[in-house]
Amino acid sequence: MEIAEILDARGLLCPLPVLKLRKRMVPLAAGDCIEMLADDPAAVIDVPHFCAESGHEVIEMREGDGHQVYVVRKAG
Repeated sequence: MEIAEILDARGLLCPLPVLKLRKRMVPLAAGDCIEMLADDPAAVIDVPHFCAESGHEVIEMREGDGHQVYVVRKAG
């Protein structure tokens, strides 16, 4: 899996991480992956919900050093 873009959303609170993720995904090609770093506790719920509603796929969710890491594949 190749990451097309990295979005650092640390320090942002709901709904900003998901809004920035949505905006940064627009220019990506279908199938491209974006990695987002976030430390907002609500992102654990918001990111999977956004992906389910938009048809995108959460490839990975893991803990980083004081933040979460999300890898999302853009829907085709």
